[in-house]
Amino acid sequence: MDATEFTEAVREDAKTELSRIGSSKSLYADTRGEMEEDAVLAAAADGFAAAADVFESWADDDWAAADFFADAAATERDHYETAAGKLDDHEPGDVPALYDYLAGLDEPVERLGGVVGHAAVADKKTDQLVGFYVGQASPQTSQVFREVGDDIDDQEVRAAELLESVCEGDDDWAAAREAATGAISAAYDEYFETLEDLGVNPKPVC
Repeated sequence: MDATEFTEAVREDAKTELSRIGSSKSLYADTRGEMEEDAVLAAAADGFAAAADVFESWADDDWAAADFFADAAATERDHYETAAGKLDDHEPGDVPALYDYLAGLDEPVERLGGVVGHAAVADKKTDQLVGFYVGQASPQTSQVFREVGDDIDDQEVRAAELLESVCEGDDDWAAAREAATGAISAAYDEYFETLEDLGVNPKPVC
């Protein structure tokens, strides 16, 4: 397996979950129904802060991907400061389930796989943020989230490429894939449960 095959396999494994996370209900869940600009920004900022914290903790380990995680942490911290800077005041809130899951990964292949899963989720959520601010006639903020999306794409590519160098066989690739889909499942389960708590059907009505 190579980097491209891996990312394609992960997205295929979690096709249904990612499709639903990529719907407009995702922002509704993240803000617990408060679809105002400040609530949307605060929810995004919470995710950026949590990602930065996880990646910073991984960068402290002495291993091949330490520099990558240091870079990813710095990027996520920049994302946080940009989003929080648009608010009058912000302190990170509860850690989203995705990042609780990532924090529990220990092995190098699992952590890199987890980043690919994180990127798949973040890509969908960022698309919704762009769409929201386009709808709010806020082109500057929508452009900010387009740039966030570019950074997320870069993280995904770099993590998958690093997997090529650290995976020594099928078992390593399988562990990375399980971690990636586990990250997506953690995000999806929280999305599903939050919408149910809000009295909204998480599944699309056909």
